[in-house]
Amino acid sequence: MNMSRTRDTRERLVVIGGDAAGMSAASQARRMRDPDELEIVAFERGHFTSYSACGIPYWVGGDVAGPDQLIARTPEEHRERGIGLRMRTEVTEIDVERQRVRARDLDSGTETWTSYDKLVIATGARPIRPDMPGADAPGVHGVQTLDDGQALIDTLAHARGRRAVVVGAGYIGVEMAEALINRGYEVTVVNRGSEPMSTLDPDMGRLVHEAMEGLGITMVNDTEVTKVLTGEDGRVRAVATQDAEYPADVVVLGIGVRPETALARAAGLPLGSHGGLLTDLAMRVRGHENIWAGGDCVEVLDLVSGQERHIALGTHANKHGQVIGTGVGGGYATFPGVVGTAVSKVCDLEIARTGLREKDARRVGLQFVSVTIESTSRAGYYPGASPMTVKMLAERRTGRLLGVQIVGREGAGKRVDIAAVALTAGMTVERMTALDLGYAPPFSPVWDPVLVAARKAVAKVRGS
Repeated sequence: MNMSRTRDTRERLVVIGGDAAGMSAASQARRMRDPDELEIVAFERGHFTSYSACGIPYWVGGDVAGPDQLIARTPEEHRERGIGLRMRTEVTEIDVERQRVRARDLDSGTETWTSYDKLVIATGARPIRPDMPGADAPGVHGVQTLDDGQALIDTLAHARGRRAVVVGAGYIGVEMAEALINRGYEVTVVNRGSEPMSTLDPDMGRLVHEAMEGLGITMVNDTEVTKVLTGEDGRVRAVATQDAEYPADVVVLGIGVRPETALARAAGLPLGSHGGLLTDLAMRVRGHENIWAGGDCVEVLDLVSGQERHIALGTHANKHGQVIGTGVGGGYATFPGVVGTAVSKVCDLEIARTGLREKDARRVGLQFVSVTIESTSRAGYYPGASPMTVKMLAERRTGRLLGVQIVGREGAGKRVDIAAVALTAGMTVERMTALDLGYAPPFSPVWDPVLVAARKAVAKVRGS
């Protein structure tokens, strides 16, 4: 069945994906163009729209009461605003030449073709499932959508024991390990890296390692899971490495995510080295005037290294959606790129980074200096001052700021925003030392820790 236009001459926008990028694009396009000018049809294969996937670990851990608190806008609310949203409907094919998509109703199995004048691809990312025996066994969970979160919570509620293994120690792995500890599970994290949080340099990751062990989490580094072992009932009972087995009643995959671009690849759309769609500054798919893409399925420009990279973050996805919706609606907006800012926590330990790590700088051929300083979150004499470690990278010849990593207690994480702004502005570490930051003893020492690191980096640049 081909749902071509027979009743009117309105343009039709088709959106694939009902979360941050897709629904932000649809909502912005609707604000800019009336329903009598632009019909909007959106497809979502899950049960939820416009939700915070970043909040799933806090739901699992009990800090958030339920999925409703993670939903910014329901399907009904989108429909009330003039968006034709079709839930539990998965797009299975994009026909670029004939400007149409084929979708399957997951409940009835019915398939239909829907034509488009303009198309937005916002298919997100999928958790990486290692290619090994048992990876798809009952009790093994990836966590990317609210449906994934609900499936994990259901497993936890009916698990035979209280042993959990988290495979991987990136943001998802670390946050899920804490969530499982909060639920009373005995948690082992198996990590193939030398330290957790590979988004940090290993010396900073060591601080996270120590904090995780302080929570009672067993860390197994430099080790790769080779198979998931199952019991007679087919459910997971352990994970195996080359040298050991770790009993598990539930396994959570925290290895990371990949762009969900199988549809785009099959349609012949351009993909980058990380598997994400390639777009121009207006988020239009390269070489296709009427197709846009945004969110976790695209690659973005790293403003520090000058290379494309894949970063799955809701902040970027929402911005992409705003840019796309503006373009679809006839306006003008761009997304210039990112500097790679991220923040997380383990219990009361705050972890933040922006810009390049040492290995990133080496990979793109930058010569750099690196400094690490110890400071406090407040004036040392003020009650509640806590230690903070700041690592800073600067280009050897020019002193241009390249990256910052921060690990500490309360007040540490959001300090990375100072560095994010400095990176975006292309500042040198010397110029950073003159920044007029807010000061009072309850908030900072006289010299903020970020500026202390900048001063030390200036001295090292001059010495080099």
